[in-house]
Amino acid sequence: MRWGSRRGSDAWTSELLAALESHGGRLVQVVPADVSAYCPSYVTAGVEQRKAFWAGLVSSIAKHESTWNPGARGGGGKWLGLMQIAPSTWRAYGCDGQILDGGDNLSCAVRIMAKQVGRDGVIAGGGARGVGRDWAPMRSGSKRADIAGWTRQQSYCNG
Repeated sequence: MRWGSRRGSDAWTSELLAALESHGGRLVQVVPADVSAYCPSYVTAGVEQRKAFWAGLVSSIAKHESTWNPGARGGGGKWLGLMQIAPSTWRAYGCDGQILDGGDNLSCAVRIMAKQVGRDGVIAGGGARGVGRDWAPMRSGSKRADIAGWTRQQSYCNG
């Protein structure tokens, strides 16, 4: 994952993959229309490679959202945690646990992404669809390019 060996990152990766196996399963099944920009071999990839892609994508978005700080509070406390989720969004999606717990925050992000990507059929489209509905880095051309550039380089996207 892009967060490398940051403190807590092994647990984050495990909890993220567990979320992708449960309530995020829809992400692994769908083939977003713009996925080749992020992961050239996604269409032919197996389940494990697809889970790795989504986990890598989330870890890359978290770089831009919180610089991998699970205690981050953006916008004067409007957005919280690794993925900068608003408490109202947390509640609306029925997320469990503590918003400032890294694993719980990532699990909630997977729940949100599964809904938005499933609805729109894209990772970001032009930026404001799919994951871009909830995460501003996906609405920035330069940040979206950075995220896509990183995921494209990973072994699970080149097999």
